[in-house]
Amino acid sequence: MRTIGLIGGMSWESSAEYYRLINEDVKQRLGGLHSAQSILHTVDFAVIERMQHEGRWDAAGLLLADAARGLERAGAACIVLCTNTMHKMADVIAAAVSIPFMHIAEPTAAAIRARDIRRIGLLGTRFTMEESFYRGYLEQRFTLDVLVPDAEQRAIVNRVIYEELCLGLVRDESRAHYRAIMQHLVERGAEGIILGCTEITLLLSADDSAVPLFDTTRLHASAAVDFALG
Repeated sequence: MRTIGLIGGMSWESSAEYYRLINEDVKQRLGGLHSAQSILHTVDFAVIERMQHEGRWDAAGLLLADAARGLERAGAACIVLCTNTMHKMADVIAAAVSIPFMHIAEPTAAAIRARDIRRIGLLGTRFTMEESFYRGYLEQRFTLDVLVPDAEQRAIVNRVIYEELCLGLVRDESRAHYRAIMQHLVERGAEGIILGCTEITLLLSADDSAVPLFDTTRLHASAAVDFALG
């Protein structure tokens, strides 16, 4: 079994989900008392969040690149960045190590294409929904048509992530807002919805949507186990 290197803490709530999902998957596949060989480096999210909102992406990328190098030195065989938003700096992090960097959009897009879906809705932080680093990756590499909520709805989605989910708060009112936003995307033609922030899995389940939901946390964790068990 190869050792999985995890860069987490963005937020620690979703990183805990990664750890649980990866170990449950290994146990299911191998049985018995098996668990995943992994190394987890958690960052202080307050520092990263401040850099995000101050536009200091290069500084945040260097911080995460240093974390990746530390994981490689410690024996990790791959790097899994436990967040969607900071994949904005994926190239910087990947370039810092000689081991594979497992981009979160790859298993997500593969799952979407496996369902023969071409028009997909995207929920995430405003950075993920509005900038090209994530939408462009899906559109250019996988020829997906990516739909995002309107400006007012994007503000709601972003606020719930940073002010609630990243603090471990799960509210029925916010779930209702997300359901309405997803339904609006469906009415615009979305055949599925990407839960493009690793915290959203704490709020929503398949029962909340009329179309398939693609949980990036679960898909990324499963891809990490595929790599580890090779």
